[in-house]
Amino acid sequence: MRLIIAEKHSVGQAIAQALGGHTEKHDGYIEVGDDLVTWAQGHLVDLAAPDEYKDHDWGRWSLDTLPIDPTPDWQWKVSRDKGADRQYKVVAGLMRRGDVDMLVDACDPDREGEAIFRRIVTHVGVSKPMRRLWVASLEEDAIRDALASMKDETEYRGLADSAMIRAKADWLIGMNASRAYSLVYNARFTVGRVQTPTLAMIVDRDRQIAGHVARPYWKVVAPMGGWKLAGERLDKREDAETLLRIVNSDDFAFSIFKAERKQQHDAPPRLYDLTGLQKDMSRLYGLTAVRTLAALQSLYEKKLATYPRTDSQYITHDDLDTLRGLTEGDRLVNGFIEPAAKPERPRLELTVNDAKVAGHTAVLPTMQADKAALDELGDDERLVLVRVARRMWEAVGDDYVHDVTNVVANIDPHWCEKHPDEGRLLSEGECRFTSRSDQPVSLGWHAIEHDGPQEDQDDNDETAGNIIPANLVTGVSIAPVPQCGATLSEGKTKPPKPFSEATLLAAMEHASRWVEDKDLKAALDDDESHSGGIGTPATRADVIEKLIRTGYVDRKGKQLRSTDQGRSLIDVVAPKLKDVALTADMERRLSEVEHGQADASQVETEFRDLAARIPADAQTTVRQDHVQAKTRNTESFGGCPRCGKPVVKTGKVFQCSTNRREKQSDGTWRTTEGCGWRAWTTVAGKTITDMTMRRLLDGRKVSLKGFTSRKGGTFDAALVIDKDKGVAFDFGQRHQESMDMAQKQYTAQTNSVLIQQQMLDQQRKATADDNPSMPTE
Repeated sequence: MRLIIAEKHSVGQAIAQALGGHTEKHDGYIEVGDDLVTWAQGHLVDLAAPDEYKDHDWGRWSLDTLPIDPTPDWQWKVSRDKGADRQYKVVAGLMRRGDVDMLVDACDPDREGEAIFRRIVTHVGVSKPMRRLWVASLEEDAIRDALASMKDETEYRGLADSAMIRAKADWLIGMNASRAYSLVYNARFTVGRVQTPTLAMIVDRDRQIAGHVARPYWKVVAPMGGWKLAGERLDKREDAETLLRIVNSDDFAFSIFKAERKQQHDAPPRLYDLTGLQKDMSRLYGLTAVRTLAALQSLYEKKLATYPRTDSQYITHDDLDTLRGLTEGDRLVNGFIEPAAKPERPRLELTVNDAKVAGHTAVLPTMQADKAALDELGDDERLVLVRVARRMWEAVGDDYVHDVTNVVANIDPHWCEKHPDEGRLLSEGECRFTSRSDQPVSLGWHAIEHDGPQEDQDDNDETAGNIIPANLVTGVSIAPVPQCGATLSEGKTKPPKPFSEATLLAAMEHASRWVEDKDLKAALDDDESHSGGIGTPATRADVIEKLIRTGYVDRKGKQLRSTDQGRSLIDVVAPKLKDVALTADMERRLSEVEHGQADASQVETEFRDLAARIPADAQTTVRQDHVQAKTRNTESFGGCPRCGKPVVKTGKVFQCSTNRREKQSDGTWRTTEGCGWRAWTTVAGKTITDMTMRRLLDGRKVSLKGFTSRKGGTFDAALVIDKDKGVAFDFGQRHQESMDMAQKQYTAQTNSVLIQQQMLDQQRKATADDNPSMPTE
C-alpha cells in the first residue's frame, strides 16, 4: 500500500480525487482504493531553539556562549503551530503501519516541499522505498500523468541537501548575528542572511534621497507646429535666457542634423514567474507581494492556476498541447480580455524554452478557469487570475509595431554667420536640440491591456505627444512657429525614487546590479540554473513582510522606507552581512548543491565558518554612538494610534515609545511624557501576541478565539485598535450587547492590572533605591 504525503490538506484532497475509486475519509487522511493520502501542515518538523539544547548554556544570552553551532548534534522538534503536532502524529502513525510499503513525496515541487517531507521521514525514523510525485498543477489529468511518471526519491538528493544546508545556514547566521549585535549594543537586533542585505538596499536608497541636493536647470523649448524641439539642460539661468532670446529672434532657424525614422517591433513579454507577477500586481493594483502570493496559492489550490512558486518564464515542448487548449475558444476571453484583442494566430512557440524550465513552468491559468469561476472569487484572486490570463494572451500575441522618429537639430550655421557676436555666446552643447515621436502602427500584444505608468517614466519630457512631419529630412533649415515663441522650461534634478514593492522585488531578483565583482556578477546573471538574486520567488514576499514586522521598514502607500531602527542596524552590522554579493553568492552555492555541481558537506562547512566568525566581527569595531545606555526593548510593533511614534513592548504592556512615567508624592505613578497610549498584553484571559499587535497597529481587525467571560464561559471576538482604551472588542452589529459586556470586563481587568503594575513599579523603585545599578522602567 502506498502512503502519499502532500504538503497541504487541499492538495491531498486533489490527489485523492485524481486517484479515483472508492474513497473513505478518516481523521487526518483519506483512503482511496489501495492508497492512503495524508498531508503535512507546512513544516511539521523544525530546528530546535538554542535554549532547547540541554547540554549547552545557550538559553543564556551572553557573548561568552557564542558562537552557537550544534553540529553534528542538530536537534529537531515537532511544531505546535495550529495543531501541527496533532497532524504529525497522524502522518507518523501511517508511516509506521505494516501494510504501508511505499512512501510518496507529494509535497510542493520545490526546495521547501522537499525539506518538509524529508524532515518528517527522518524524525519518524522509518526506512521504506520512497518515490517523488512532482506535479505543478492540481488538475486531475496532470496529477495522474505525474503519478505514472514518478522518479525514485534518491534522484532529488541534491534538492534535499540544499534545503537542509539552507535551513542550518539561516539558523546559524541568524542566531549568532542577532545575539551578538543585540548584546554588543544593548539593543534588539534581528539579523538575517537575506533580510539584512535587503534592508541595506532600502537604507542606501533612502540615504541617497536624503542626501540629494536639488539643482535647478533650464531648457529652451521651441514650438515647431505639432511638435517641439527641446534644448539641452543648462545649469545657469543667464545662459538659458541668452539662448531663449536668440531662438526668438526674427530670422532664427534650426538646421536638421539628423531625422532618423524606424519601425520598431517589440516582441511580446514572457509568461509570468512569481516575482514578475508580484511586481506587476504591485505596480498596477497596489497589491503587496504577500497578498499576490496568497491569492495565487489559493487559485492553485482551487485548480484555477498552476504552481505559484516558480522562477521560470517559459513552458516546455511537453506543455504545448495544454497551452494550445487554453488558447482555443473563448473560455479565457470573456471576462478576461476584450474579444477584439485576442490574437488571430497565437504564437505558442514564443513561450517554449526547455533549457530554462528547472522543475516548474511559468504561471498559467488552468483548463478549469473561465468566467463562471472568476465570478466566484474574492477581489485579490480575481485580479490575479485575470492578470495571469492576460499575460498568457500577451505572451502569444503579435508584436507591438510603432514608428519612432528621432530628430537632432543645431542652430543654423548660416544664422551664426550673419550674427557672429550672438554665435560666440553659445557653447557647442547649447546649440543642440532634440525631439522624438512614437506613433503606434499595430497594437499587437499591447491591445490586451493598456498598461499603466512605468516606474521610470520621465515626468519632464517636453516632447511627449509629438507628431513629427514625415517630410522632415536631414539638412533642411526650419524656423520655430513665430506666433507661439520659444519658452523657458525650468526644472530641478530629482533624487532616486524610494523603493516600492515592485522595484524592491526587481532589485532582489537582479542582485547582480549591486555586485562589483565581475566573476560573481557574470555567475548571477547566468540564470540557467538559479534565479540570480537574493532570496527565492517563494521567500521574497516574506522577507519584505518580516522587515516591516520587525520595525526596520515602514510601508507608506506604495513606498517602502527604512526606519531609525533599520538604519541603526545597517550602521553597526559587519559589511559582509549586509552585502548583497554575499547572500547572492550563497544562493548560487545552494543552487550548485541542488544540481550536483558542488559538494554538500563542503558548502555547509563554508556557511558554518562564516557564522562562527560573526560574534568576533561584532566586537571588533563597536560604534559607541549606537550603544544604548540601558537595555530597553526598542522593537517597534507599528505606529502609535495617537501620535504615530513607534509602539514598543515593556513587560506586560504595549505602549508608545514616547511614554515616560514618574512616581508621585502619594506613591502613584503617572505618565509625565509622551502621548500615554498603552494596551495590555492580556485581554479577557487571552494573550495578545506580538504578531497580533502588529496586525492591529497596521489598522486590521483581528479575529481571535478563546476569550473568557466573567462567568467563566468562552467566546470569540474580533479586536481593533482604540485610541483611548488601547484595544477594543468588535463583534459586529449583531452582537452589540455582547460587545458592551465584554468591553466592561476588559475595562475592569485593565484597571486591576494597572493597580498591579503600579504596585510592581513601587517595589522595583524601592529595590532600585537600594541597588542603583538596577534599571527602572
